[in-house]
Amino acid sequence: MAQCNVCFRHCEIKEHQTGFCKARICIDGNVVPANYGWFTACHLDPIEKKPLARFFPGSKILSVGSYGCNLRCPFCQNSEISWGNETIEMSRIVAEHLKLQPKCGEGDKLPHPDLYTYTSPEKLVSYAEECRHMGSIGIAYTFNEPLIGYEYVLDTARLAHAKGMKNVLVSNGTAEIAVLEKILPYIDAMNIDLKGFTDHYYQTVLGGNRKMVMDFIDRAVKDCHVELTTLIVPGENDSEEEMQALSAWISQLQDGQGRTIGKKIPLHVSRFFPRFCMTDRPATAVDKVYRLAEVARQKLDYVYTGNC
Repeated sequence: MAQCNVCFRHCEIKEHQTGFCKARICIDGNVVPANYGWFTACHLDPIEKKPLARFFPGSKILSVGSYGCNLRCPFCQNSEISWGNETIEMSRIVAEHLKLQPKCGEGDKLPHPDLYTYTSPEKLVSYAEECRHMGSIGIAYTFNEPLIGYEYVLDTARLAHAKGMKNVLVSNGTAEIAVLEKILPYIDAMNIDLKGFTDHYYQTVLGGNRKMVMDFIDRAVKDCHVELTTLIVPGENDSEEEMQALSAWISQLQDGQGRTIGKKIPLHVSRFFPRFCMTDRPATAVDKVYRLAEVARQKLDYVYTGNC
């Protein structure tokens, strides 16, 4: 058994078992990413889709993702790869595979190769270079929670950085600062979910930890271009008072030289649509999204609405 130290859960993981995220596994007494190099999605996307509004606008980026997540958002739009039954099955397959072959090499095949494509960091960077002629500036680590497999992000981002490409992280921010410090020198931009601004919402609805996310954001903005996203869920985090508190906190964030830069940090206020376990409530009213964006603009210079 070994302890995982990626996020606040600090899972104690038994040999050949996975932690809460279903993507970190104990092998020979060490916690390693079972999802290292195994993709569930790969797309060439507009950078604005991450969403990043003020980082190389008009460009494209190669977006890749694996499986597993350390939150349990009931409205997850990627539930099949984040924490649905298919993810549980995926993690079981990988765990069984790693019992037999603890070190996966390029070309290794799992029992169900249709569920997976193994791609080494070198191969991904080579592919990203090929995409440059299509307007791609680099690689975005996204779709599931990339930091539960931060080792792959680190290995790949280091190589991409050396090739002059940009690295973008799309994350829920639920990771220890020690993890962030390892990858930060190679990450050029992040979009981090600040899903709400109450402990009740984070703990009861999302199964998360608001303080960890806030600490993550506070550190990230000191050395990286950061944009934030808040999905407005009816009846959960849609009050003007909460948006006032959230935007006020963002506005006071400081860079590495102690200068207050929070007003310049972009915030994306996004509209909720019924998904996954939250199909019983309506989509957020467009007027509500616009109104909350106006509230945020009282404190922030760059506020964008999404899904409207």
